[in-house]
Parts: sequence; C-alpha cells; structure tokens
Amino acid sequence: MVAGRTDVLQGTLELLVLRTLAIEPMHGWGMAQRIEQMSGEVFAIQQGTLYPALQRLKRKGWVRSDWRVTENNRRARYYSLTDAGREQLDRERAAWERTVNGVNGVLNWAGGTE
Repeated sequence: MVAGRTDVLQGTLELLVLRTLAIEPMHGWGMAQRIEQMSGEVFAIQQGTLYPALQRLKRKGWVRSDWRVTENNRRARYYSLTDAGREQLDRERAAWERTVNGVNGVLNWAGGTE
C-alpha cells in the first residue's frame, strides 16, 4: 500500500460505489479512479475488491450495467444507479452520519457522567 493511503473500512465500499455512481454512470476502472480522486487519494480501490461489490449491488437491484464504448474506443461495462440504488444511498448516507457522530462523540468525550 502506498504511504498515506488506507483501506476502505469494511462495509463502506458499497456506500462509496453508490455515491460515485450518483454522479454519473461509469465503468469499473473509472469508478476506482473517481473514488481515489474524491477521497484525496486516501483510498485506492483494487479491481479484485470492486468487481465483487458491483456484482453484489447488481443482485440487490441497486445498480444496473450495460456495454458501452469508452472515450478510448474500448468496449466496457458501464454501471449506473437504479431508483432503488438512490434510495439505498440515502439510507446508507444517513447511517454513516449516525456512525460518524457516534465515533466523534466517543473520541471527543471530555469525561463526566452526563
């Protein structure tokens, strides 16, 4: 792993993929690059991790795919969010906010018995 990078926390890859696809449909390599860019190069998503996650999201009905030609004139499978995927993104985002607030509460605890 490159210095300064970290593994995606277990359970958050699907959230990151859903959020990335909410921007626009894209192929797997593009998604990995976008997540790296959006995270300030903190996360580097490996293809061996990404594609199984995409298949899980497809089975759940949150993502669909179709074949398209890339900007480099290559054929690639593009993934896009379904309506159910947008709803799931909203749910997962709310759950993530609760988690972050809870962790921050513990980290910032100043003591006391309130």
